[in-house]
Amino acid sequence: MAALRLSSKRCLSSRLHLSSRLAVRAASTSTSNLPADAKAEFAKEVRLPAHDPAADSQSAALVGQYLPFMVATYARPGQVFVKGDGCYLYDIENRRYIDFNAGIAVNALGHGDPQLTNLIYDQAKQLIHVSNLYHNPWTGALSRLLVERTKELGGFKDASKAFICNSGSEANEAAIKFARKVGKVVGGDKKVGIVSFYNSFHGRTMGSLSATPNPKYQKPFAPMVPGFSYGKYNDVDGIDALVTEETCGVIVEPIQGEGGIWVGSDEFLTKLRKRCTEVGAVLIYDEIQCGIGRTGKLWAHEHLPKEAHPDIVTMAKALGNGFPVGATMVNEFVAEKIMVGDHGTTYGGNPLASRVGHYVFDRIAKPEFLAAVEGKSKIFVKHLQALKEKYPELITEIRGKGLILGAQLDRDPSDIVKECRERGLLVITAGTNVLRFVPPLVIEENTIEEGMKILDDALAAVCLGRVITSRGS
Repeated sequence: MAALRLSSKRCLSSRLHLSSRLAVRAASTSTSNLPADAKAEFAKEVRLPAHDPAADSQSAALVGQYLPFMVATYARPGQVFVKGDGCYLYDIENRRYIDFNAGIAVNALGHGDPQLTNLIYDQAKQLIHVSNLYHNPWTGALSRLLVERTKELGGFKDASKAFICNSGSEANEAAIKFARKVGKVVGGDKKVGIVSFYNSFHGRTMGSLSATPNPKYQKPFAPMVPGFSYGKYNDVDGIDALVTEETCGVIVEPIQGEGGIWVGSDEFLTKLRKRCTEVGAVLIYDEIQCGIGRTGKLWAHEHLPKEAHPDIVTMAKALGNGFPVGATMVNEFVAEKIMVGDHGTTYGGNPLASRVGHYVFDRIAKPEFLAAVEGKSKIFVKHLQALKEKYPELITEIRGKGLILGAQLDRDPSDIVKECRERGLLVITAGTNVLRFVPPLVIEENTIEEGMKILDDALAAVCLGRVITSRGS
């Protein structure tokens, strides 16, 4: 890594405060996923970020070439990412960034995991897709693994079967449809109501969007699917009036992610479970963001009393580490009411996606892996609490579990996100004025330390009203 150290010495004097971090960055390559020749290339060429790409940059030229042909559904910064290695991303101009986003809680095993990439290559040579008109070895293997490992590690004990699909929104659509079917079998055609909660996010397809009571998402596509009603999260007293005899299902995140990293209380979720049982409604836990090891347990609901466990768990994100795959896992109360032809998918459960999901889930669902997540969470929380003490006028609360954490701010986080990005750290937001931290679950302590130093610099810059003055590369 001599060339990397040399490049830091050539930085402008106004960026000298960043050079002390190069040793940490260099040390991080000891666990790099890249082959030796690629590591050497990166070491020779990598540059520290000092600004977002300029209008005359290679990044801007590429974006300008393709942007006119893309539906404008996203507002993106100017970086064009082309390479990933563990917890680092590299843009087209070979600037390196610490990734505290993990593709929005997706890349649990980081970027470029060698075992996973080799597995994808191997399976792609054999069979990618055959449709659900036929059996393949991996859809059933993944379904069995999800059910058996969930029971072994303390998830809902009556998990029985799984439906494999392509995404989180599809997993929630399946759960909503299953709840409707159960409701009609149990209580007739009037038992079709679905309950969800404010600040939730369940997806953008029409059923899951109808369960996401946020005007920002719903208003452009109104009217929503009929039969949905909404309650206040963690409001125990409101449950009985909200969940009625006409309710067929309740969908809730044990930890609200997009809504601002709000943790459901034991009392609230236990009461919700009890009320669903009383009225014969299905309780659905959306663990798309908070599940699969993110909290330091396989499922977020494992932190709850057994009396709060669900009938359905939905998952996606980390299940494929970036490859599209999702699943809806149900108990027998639900499974026995779903018949051939009730639901389906063309791509869902294809051999490639299912084998990827099987590998990722099996790797994460090990006690030693999950224990390591809890240890890393303590390091994150320690640093975030220290920053809260250092910037009390800016950070008002730290909340979350495991490696799904939020820092509540007193202002719009946009400037902080930008200052972090220009210093080489990727962070995202959630809810109202919340910085969200959902890094790869394989992140190491030295990378956490390095990222927190950058966050500290960014907070100081915002508090003092200053920005990076050097725009050299």
